[in-house]
Order: sequence, then C-alpha cells, then structure tokens
Amino acid sequence: MEQYTQQFLNSVLSQRGPSALPYAEDMKWHIRQHLLHLTEAYPSLQPKTAVFNHNDGRTVNLLQADGTVPMSFQGVTYNIPVLIWLMEAYPRQVPFVLVNPTRDMIIKRPHPFVSPNGVVSIPYLQTWVFPGSNLVELVRNLSHFFARDPPLYSQRKPSTHNSNPNLNSNYGSVNSSMESTEARPAMPPKVYSFSPPPPYGVGRVMEDPAEVFKKNAINKLVEGLSTDIREIRSGREVEMEGLFSAQSVLRKREEELRRGLKEMQDEREGLEQQLQLVLMNTDVLNQWLRDNEGKLCCQDFSSVDVDEAFELSDTLSKQMMDCTASDLAVEDTIYALDKAVQEGVVPFDQYLRNVRLLSREQFFHRATASKVRAVQMQAQVASMAARTPQYALS
Repeated sequence: MEQYTQQFLNSVLSQRGPSALPYAEDMKWHIRQHLLHLTEAYPSLQPKTAVFNHNDGRTVNLLQADGTVPMSFQGVTYNIPVLIWLMEAYPRQVPFVLVNPTRDMIIKRPHPFVSPNGVVSIPYLQTWVFPGSNLVELVRNLSHFFARDPPLYSQRKPSTHNSNPNLNSNYGSVNSSMESTEARPAMPPKVYSFSPPPPYGVGRVMEDPAEVFKKNAINKLVEGLSTDIREIRSGREVEMEGLFSAQSVLRKREEELRRGLKEMQDEREGLEQQLQLVLMNTDVLNQWLRDNEGKLCCQDFSSVDVDEAFELSDTLSKQMMDCTASDLAVEDTIYALDKAVQEGVVPFDQYLRNVRLLSREQFFHRATASKVRAVQMQAQVASMAARTPQYALS
C-alpha cells in the first residue's frame, strides 16, 4: 500500500500544464512528505484527488486525505470518518477538515469543535504554523478532542430478531443496553469470521512442486522489487535535497547579482553626471579661447608680460591664484632645502625645523584653495545650468 501511495503522489504532484494541481512548486515536496507520514502513521487515511467547491463558486482539483480517525471512548475504539482537504496554499495555509458522517450517523448538536455542517475547528487548526505543523499531529489532536466529546452518533434502529441463538447470544445484552440510551458514538461493528480447520488427514492435497517453485520465485521477485524501490526512493530523496540546496544557492547568487547590478547603475549615473560637468567645462574653455584668440594675433609674444596677461575676474579667483602661487613657492623652497641638506650646506636640525614650518604653511594654503575651488564649482554649475539648459540631465 505504501508503494502505491508513493506512486500516486509522485504522479499527481509531477503533472504540468492545465491538469497540474494548484500547489507551489517549492512546496510539493513537503506536501508529499506530509501525506506519506500520515498514511504511515494512520493507514485508515489515504490520499486522493477530488474537486473542491469554494463559496464563491470556483471549483479546483485538490488533494485530500479520506478515511477514518480512530478514537477511544469509554474503553472502546471507534472510527470517525473525516475529510482533510489540502488547500491551494498548503502547507502555509491551514487544511480544511470535515467530519463526513455516513447515512446512519448524525452530528452531535451542539458540539464545541464540530459545526452542524461538519466543519472541524480545534485549537491545533487555529494555531497552524508551517513548518512546525503537520498532518500527523493534526490527526493526533483530532483523535484526542473527539475522544473527549464524540462528534457523531449512530441513529437508533429497531432491533431485529435473529434466528440463530448460538451466534448472537452475547449481543442480546448489548442491544438492550443500546436501546435504553438515545445515542452512542458511531462505529461500524467489528465482524470476526471463524472457520474451523479440516480434520487431520481429511481433504489434504499435496501441492504441485512446480506451483511451489513458481510462488517462491514470485515472492523473491516481489521482495527484490521492493528493495530496489526503497533504494531508488532513498536516492531520489537525496537528489531532491541536493536540488533544493542548489536552488537556495542560486537564489542567493541572484540577490548578489541584483545588488551588483544596482551598484553598477548607480556608478553609471555618477559617471554621466561627471561627463556632463566635463562637457560644460569644455564649452567654457572653448568660448574663452574664441573670445581671446584674436587679441594677440598681431602682437609680439616676446614682449608680453605673463603676470599682466591674465586679468582676474573676481575675488575668489584672486584668492585661488594667491593660494596656488604660495603653495608652489613653498614646494620649491622645500625642494631647495632638500638639495641643501644633501650637500651639507644646511644643518639637519635646522632643515627639519624649516620643513615643519613650511609644511604647516603649505597645508593652510592648500585647505584654503580646496574651499575656494568648491565654491567656484558650485557657482560655475549654477551659471552654466542657467545659460545652457541643454546640459541638464534627463
């Protein structure tokens, strides 16, 4: 039976296309394991597929566990027929449990856990959380709560006279006690059949050795096939676990690739902004060259005073030039001190003292130049954006 259950679940859960069951692909393995464990613990419940009708009129083909749940009441074991539907979002969604009475059974009214239409609502269903919850624990809880208060009773039927007093002499007291009460937990009576063995030496027939060999060969083949199936099943389970692990690794890599792609896009946007700034500066320089190219065309370059060739346009530019000139002058002085100390003209302690003083002065010049450059850049960008809107980023 376990082999047929496995084959059935493998078949229905592997279907694709319009006939596929509406369960998530990454949950089908868990659904299969839940049903296999359920049938192993409670063979009276077997999986099957059936059409489920939603309240809004939709119909969908779903898995269900159909059968009976054993319970113990007053020292007697009874079987309660139930239907356990696995909804579309199972196992993250709680299963839908129904008590499924037969024609000669009625639902107890009122019942704390079963509605008049058979819907079951026990605390385990109300606190269902995957992956901690499963079908085996669900049925165990159903058996516990049904034993506290049986949900089904058999309808009282008129007693019929039995003409065989030897076989039913022990049932007389039972029937009379049942007639004295209104209802009793529903359970089909257990029927035991007994056939006495034939007398020794009478009717014994020797079996054909060929038939015995054939039966033994069939049993051996069945045993070998069962062993092979168990080994194949174990191998497939290991492969499935490996595939799930690989799927998890691929998802992590997908997240890393998405994160890297976003970083590259951000870097691209930053480079585009820098490119726009370079283009604006290039246009400014080209415009300056066009405006000043003709001013020196007719003059003697040797007579041009470099200090007077450039005229500063604002205070920031003058401050920038002063800081740059001072920085370069300090740099030349430090270089000259390096040459002097190497040639032994300047003592080493005096060299260190002068370099320390010059380095401090150079630091302040460079810091001032950096601040002036930042202010000039902001002013230049604002001016170019106002004069040339075509450079605005799209």
